[in-house]
Amino acid sequence: MWKDEILEEIYRIREEQAKAFNYDLQAICDDLRQKQAVSSRQIISQPLKQPSRQHGKPLHPTS
Repeated sequence: MWKDEILEEIYRIREEQAKAFNYDLQAICDDLRQKQAVSSRQIISQPLKQPSRQHGKPLHPTS
């Protein structure tokens, strides 16, 4: 079976970080926000794109 070394590394780092915070998603997000706040990197935020509708049709058929 083919393995992607980059993905394997990402999975390993993600698992280590989750384990360090006892798999608490709120704690993980708080830590990432804190790191982002003290970072000297420029933060670029863009609004989410809305799905485009073709010819005014609804996204899902209605019944």
